Amino acid sequence: MAEYALRNLRTAYGETLVSLMERDDRIVVLDADLCRSTMTVLVEQRFPTRFFEMGIAEQNMVATAAGLALEGKIPFVNSFAVFACGRAYDQIRQAIALARLGVTIVGSSAGLSDFGDGATHQSVEDVSLMASLPNMTIISPSDARDVEQALPLIVECRRPVYLRLTRSDLPVIHEGLPPLDLTGVRRLRDGRDVVIFATGSMVVKALEAAEALETQGTSARVVDVSTIKPLAIEAVIAEARGVRGVVTAEEHSIVGGLGSVVSRVLRGLCLPIEFVGIEDCFGTSGESHVQLMEHYGLTAPAIARAVEAALGLSAGGRQRNARNG
Repeated sequence: MAEYALRNLRTAYGETLVSLMERDDRIVVLDADLCRSTMTVLVEQRFPTRFFEMGIAEQNMVATAAGLALEGKIPFVNSFAVFACGRAYDQIRQAIALARLGVTIVGSSAGLSDFGDGATHQSVEDVSLMASLPNMTIISPSDARDVEQALPLIVECRRPVYLRLTRSDLPVIHEGLPPLDLTGVRRLRDGRDVVIFATGSMVVKALEAAEALETQGTSARVVDVSTIKPLAIEAVIAEARGVRGVVTAEEHSIVGGLGSVVSRVLRGLCLPIEFVGIEDCFGTSGESHVQLMEHYGLTAPAIARAVEAALGLSAGGRQRNARNG
């Protein structure tokens, strides 16, 4: 596997946001008492009059952001993903999605990345919550470069957006590759036997799995789905044509996330599809993010086993029926 530099997505977010605010005074930032974790502290230091500390009051934060958007501002609201989506769901639905306002909800420490605080702080259902809302765009970056490219596009689009950020450092895999496009998907590796659709932290693991599978004679195509909604339907269908199986990989529940939307789109192709994600359960406390990813089967070997299942193979060449390996 190629060696990649590690960068933190939250830091890239804070730094890029400050850079954009230097050029566009319409951008304002709201936070729910977590600015040192979400890295909006960088905004507070540079633009204190355009930073609003709302305290532990996510509902009020979102409602205030809606009012600011109605006055021509471009608000970014920030909290841990589990609180940003869950505690403020009604306000997001009624005041932002229904009204089609250009407010960005930034869910930090998404998935299992807040490993030490356990199930109450881990967002394994945030994508499904936001995907159920009409008019909502969902962006799940797979590295810091994605974050840097996504933010200017978000500012320009002026529509409801949910931006999902992990707490952990991730390898920078997109350096020198085609830029992020809010309306498309990106093929990162060619393959003829199976296609792996991955998002967020699972993209690099999909690349690792594809490399390992290549040594065993299986050719895996890897597609990065950074925009989960609206899904680039025609592009996803095109990526699945000509292969014998499909695998999806996400750091999220298999209920209502990437696997759900991809399988719905591909239902007419009649291809076997396997899902690598969190089973229908909450998170738990752990000593590290890596430990929890392994505990829930969110690893490159798990993706490889899912590929074998999709193709009807096991490591010994036997038929297998297990769904997630």
